[in-house]
Formats: sequence, C-alpha cells, structure tokens
Amino acid sequence: MLVLVVDSSTPAVTAALAEVSVDGVALRAHRCTVDARAHGELLAPQVDAVLADAGAQAADLTAVVAGLGPGPFTGLRVGLVTAATMGQVLGIPTYGVCSLDGVGHPAAAGEPVLAATDARRREIYWAVYDGAGQRIVGPDVDGPAVVAERARGLAVTVAVGDGAQRYADVLGLPVRDEPRYPDPAALARLAAERIRAGAATEPLTPLYLRRPDAVAATGRKPVLP
Repeated sequence: MLVLVVDSSTPAVTAALAEVSVDGVALRAHRCTVDARAHGELLAPQVDAVLADAGAQAADLTAVVAGLGPGPFTGLRVGLVTAATMGQVLGIPTYGVCSLDGVGHPAAAGEPVLAATDARRREIYWAVYDGAGQRIVGPDVDGPAVVAERARGLAVTVAVGDGAQRYADVLGLPVRDEPRYPDPAALARLAAERIRAGAATEPLTPLYLRRPDAVAATGRKPVLP
C-alpha cells in the first residue's frame, strides 16, 4: 500500500511516500526543505516531486498520513489542509499522528527521552517517551526551564529535536543530532496498523496548544469623542 506522508509542524516542510506492507514500512521517496516561512510554497511541489521520484501517480495512493503538530498555526495548517484535500479528492482515508511522536518514537533506546521542537516566543513544544518509544507525558508547550524541571522529575536522560538543540544549555541534557525534525518513516509506522486494517478516515484535528499570534479584533474602537 502506497501512502503519502506530510508534515509542516516545524520549519522542516516534509513530504514522503511510504510502502506499507504486512512486513513493515519502507520509504520510497522523501523530500524535506527547512524554511519556516515557505510552507505554503514548498509542500505541494514536494508532494509532486516524491510521486515523480517513485514513478507513481496520486491515483496510486492508498492513504494520507499527516503530522498533527503541535506547531505554529500558519505552518501547521498547510500540511493538514493539503492532506485533507487530497483525501477528499482521491477518496482515500487520512490518518493523523502527533508530530512529536515522529521525533521521540524513533529516538527511544531503552531510556526516557525528551522530544522538543521550537515553539517560538522562547518556548518549546515537548513530550516525553519511555524506553519503548511510547509517549508518557505531553504534548505541551512551556519555557525550557520549566521543561528541564519536568524532565528531571521523569528521569529523562537524553533529549532530541530542534527545540532541544536550541535550548540544550537550559535543558541540561545530552542532545542527539537526529532526528531533528519529525521522521516521515516513523509517522508512517505509527499509522501503519490503521492503514493495514483499512480504518475509517480520521478528522485531522491540529494540536495548536495555544492561540495564533494574529487574532481578529473583538470590537470596534469609537471614532467620535
């Protein structure tokens, strides 16, 4: 089964094709560009590129997997709208996976691990995973000092992700180089059971965790004294 994977929850704009079989999950094609200001411009061309790289067409797709965040409002919605639209047009199911799972799950190696991505405003999106890669706390958004205290209480010994690299001095943990951003192969693996079972399509509900930076005015200001 050929599956499209998209994620735009971080500055890394990602599209990939994964082959899901009874034996496992294998990436057929993968494109990733790190640009926090060009999610809308980059994602659709990258979807076209991975299809071309794999010698496939959109009609060959069985399902779409999308990273649900957490992530900034503007970038995150690009991936979710793209995934939902393709699912509707092609008549195939869509499945969501927490994007932090795509960082923390593949980093698990028998010890608690902190996965963190940049949330801007000097904060990070974070979650903690046990030694088997299962999320045990989060996702949440906090300042690095708050996360460092929580991580100590959970006996975390290592951190991973772009947010962890940015604030390594505050977190006080060894930081692995990879994965820095959500791994599309991990996102596909985490949705594989649903894909194999032919589960019903899921609403792609974004994990924003906080209000967007830009909000509509709640009222009109008087112009007369």
